Amino acid sequence: MEAPDVDVINILIVDDTPANLQLLTSLLRRRGYEVRAANSGALGLAIARATRTEVVLLDISMPEMDGFTVCEQLKSDQRTRDISVIFVSALSEVVDKVKAFAVGGVDYITKPFHVQEVVARVETHLTLRRLQQQLQAQNERLQQEMRDRLAAEAALQAANLELKRLANSDGLTQVANRRRFDEYLSQEWQHMLREQQPLSLILCDVDCFKAYNDVYGHQEGDQCLRQVAQVIDAAVKRAVDLVARYGGEEFAVILPNTASEGAQQVAQEIQASIKALALPHAASSAAPIVTLSQGIATLIPQLDKEPDQLIAAADQALYRAKQSGRDRIVVATPDSEPPIRTADPNRRSSAIPGASGWEPQPDGETPPG
Repeated sequence: MEAPDVDVINILIVDDTPANLQLLTSLLRRRGYEVRAANSGALGLAIARATRTEVVLLDISMPEMDGFTVCEQLKSDQRTRDISVIFVSALSEVVDKVKAFAVGGVDYITKPFHVQEVVARVETHLTLRRLQQQLQAQNERLQQEMRDRLAAEAALQAANLELKRLANSDGLTQVANRRRFDEYLSQEWQHMLREQQPLSLILCDVDCFKAYNDVYGHQEGDQCLRQVAQVIDAAVKRAVDLVARYGGEEFAVILPNTASEGAQQVAQEIQASIKALALPHAASSAAPIVTLSQGIATLIPQLDKEPDQLIAAADQALYRAKQSGRDRIVVATPDSEPPIRTADPNRRSSAIPGASGWEPQPDGETPPG
């Protein structure tokens, strides 16, 4: 079966008078239209539903089914509702014309008609129909272009977010990287400086990690770091806090608007979660499982201080934690407060005295592992 020629314009004439059918059919075919004729409303409906009809010339006064009923059925059917219906009738009363437009007609020609009028009205409505179809197609294209543009913008935004995430994430552990740590610490330092609120920093170090790599291999070492990072990240609840891989086996936690007591609670939760993880570490001098040493420092930023001072204080506290046996938390305090305390990891609200003061000590590097 051949595909229909989309350039051919199909016109249907529905009239129970054979002379009218013959006249209109001959007239319109000479104008190059594909014309079909029906001598009843039922046959006209069947033809309209089976063909790609664009215009119907429809008589009103017909037996069994009048033109008004035919038009109503055409407009109620999704297949035929867009057909342009032009009534051609001997009924000339205003009420008939009003009803014709009410049921969906687009024009009304009164019999006896002039052939030039019929042709002019048919061609006018075909032109209007073509313009309407073009407008609809243009609107559909514009809507599709808008959908495509919105989809492209959404994809671009998602790609940019992913690039930003990758730029700010540590490839191994998927927590923030050192670049993001430095950026965020500077940002929150300025924020807390304006608000005059405390900024806390926790530095965490996996105890005896070099020995862990030596015994279990670097692949297991990488897996260990991933699990430790996940545990630390899970223990840090607030969206404003940041967990970062600080370097090697060291991790950092930035806690804006957090006093020392709050930072200790976070550190103790990290410590307890690491112990619950219970990763075997046969080469550790601290415990038979993987453990952490943690150093905590808290400052209310001032104009004469820098973020490096907070890092130095936390690093010194971490140094003391490792120097005094590992697997513990050491809290640095300012000179005006009690000296650095070693927090018992098994108690969330207590700390015991045991180390030196706030300022970094010039007595060597952080102990290995």
